[in-house]
Amino acid sequence: MTKLTYLTFDGTRFEVEAENGSTVMENAVRNAVPGIEAECGGACACATCHVYVDEAWSAIVGEPESMEEDMLDFAYDVRPNSRLSCQIKVRNELDGLVVSVPERQG
Repeated sequence: MTKLTYLTFDGTRFEVEAENGSTVMENAVRNAVPGIEAECGGACACATCHVYVDEAWSAIVGEPESMEEDMLDFAYDVRPNSRLSCQIKVRNELDGLVVSVPERQG
């Protein structure tokens, strides 16, 4: 299992154990992390699972692909470390990953 940490806008910390092959979004929804709406269910068709990847993890998580970049145009307060959590697959290398949830979703 891979440990993920979600920091909500109000500073609440959610630490979860995630199965490899799942997504950061799926684990947020399963664990009722506030602020991750995931309206499209992970189809990369909305921007309601937007997160900020902690700077220490940006290189390991990687850059968004073009479809995700297009969807990020609809997200609120996009930053260089913005990602859609539905597009981040959990894997061993992400053990300890920290993501922050924006104030609101797009």
